[in-house]
Amino acid sequence: MTPSIARRSLLMAGLSAAVLPVARAQSGKTLRIIVPFPPGGSTDILARAIGNKLGVALGQTVVIENKPGAGGSTGAAEAARAEADGSTLMMGHIGTLAVNPALYPKLPYDPIKSFAPVAWVARVPNILVVSAGSPIKSLHEFTAAVQAKPGRMTYSSGGNGSAAHITMEYLKLRAKLFMLHIPYRGTAPSINDLMGGQVDATFTGAPVVLPHVRSGRLRALAVSSSQRLAALPEVPTVAESGFPGFDADQWYGFVAPAGTPAAAVTRLNAEINKILLLPDVAKQLATEGAIPIPTPPKAYAELIAREIPRWAEVVKAGQVKTD
Repeated sequence: MTPSIARRSLLMAGLSAAVLPVARAQSGKTLRIIVPFPPGGSTDILARAIGNKLGVALGQTVVIENKPGAGGSTGAAEAARAEADGSTLMMGHIGTLAVNPALYPKLPYDPIKSFAPVAWVARVPNILVVSAGSPIKSLHEFTAAVQAKPGRMTYSSGGNGSAAHITMEYLKLRAKLFMLHIPYRGTAPSINDLMGGQVDATFTGAPVVLPHVRSGRLRALAVSSSQRLAALPEVPTVAESGFPGFDADQWYGFVAPAGTPAAAVTRLNAEINKILLLPDVAKQLATEGAIPIPTPPKAYAELIAREIPRWAEVVKAGQVKTD
C-alpha cells in the first residue's frame, strides 16, 4: 500500500475530530481547524496536510474537527461564531465561500462579512471520471453517451450543492447534457458507488480520485483546469476537448472568524505560505493534484469576492437546489 493510499485509509476511518501529532507549547491555546465536510474528501486531506506542519511551526497542538452538514454551512457557521482570537481556523473552499450564498436563501453566515481571509492554500482541478468497467474512453464519448440517453445516465457528488455537483452542472450547461444527479453524504461514498457501478460518473477534486485512477479502478476522461494536470499529463482538459474557456477548479484556503487580530492573521499567513513552499509539502500537493498558491490574505479575499457572482449564475441557470 502506498503512503498516499494508506493515509486515505486512515482518514476514511471517519473520526470526527483528530489531534495531529505536533508539538505542544508550554503556553498558548490549542489551534482548532474546522473542516466543514466529512473525513476523506479534498478539504479534509488538505487541512490535515497543512495543519500538521502549522502546529509544529507555531508550537501548538492542532485539532482537526470535521463538522459536515448543509453543504458545508454547518461547519462554516460554527467557525463564524468562534472566538476571534486566532485560535480557530476553517478550511474554506469554493462551495462554502462562493457557491453557498446562491444555494441557501438563509445562509447562517456571510462569506465576506463573517470571516477574515487568512491564506489561499491551493487550487485543485476537478477530474471527470468513470468506472474502469465503463466503455467510455473520452469526454467526446461521454457527451455522446449522455445525449443518446437523456436523463438515464447518472452522476454522483458529495451532496447537493457540493463542488462536484456544481462542476458537473457547469459541464452540463456547456455541453447541453441532461443527467440525473445522485447526491451522497460525502465524497468518499460517492466515489465508492461509482467504482461499484451504481452511478455512471463523477466530476470531483483530484486528491480524492487520483489514487483510484492510478490503481486502475477509475478512468479519467478530462480535467477542469485550463492546463493539463502534472499528475495526469496524458488526460486532456475539458477546454481542449471541445469546450474552449472551460475552467472550473476547486480552490481552498483558511479563514478565521471576522475580527481576528491583524497580527494573528499576518503570522498565520506567513507560516502557511512557508509551509506551502516546503519541498516535501509541494511534492505531496503535486501528488494529490493540488497547486499551491502562497499569497497574502488580500489575494484570497479578492478571489472569494469575484467567485461569488460567477457561481451564482451557474446555480441559477442549472436550477440547482439543496436538500
